[in-house]
Amino acid sequence: MEKALMAFAAAMCVCGGCVTGIMEGKVAVQAVESIGKNPDAADKIQSMAIVGAAISETCAIYCLLVAFLIIFILGA
Repeated sequence: MEKALMAFAAAMCVCGGCVTGIMEGKVAVQAVESIGKNPDAADKIQSMAIVGAAISETCAIYCLLVAFLIIFILGA
């Protein structure tokens, strides 16, 4: 039972990373649409989208780290 709960907790952490990836895709779509509507602001939009994606990627990395810790440290 304890191993099953650890596996479930690790799966929830990985789901957090998946949600982050989906939201990064939405950010990219909105950035492309915004550049299409206002090509003059492409440099600002692109730089802000890259910064936003980098910041949100840290959430996915932390989710992966917690999943590894649950599996390898608590599971050992």
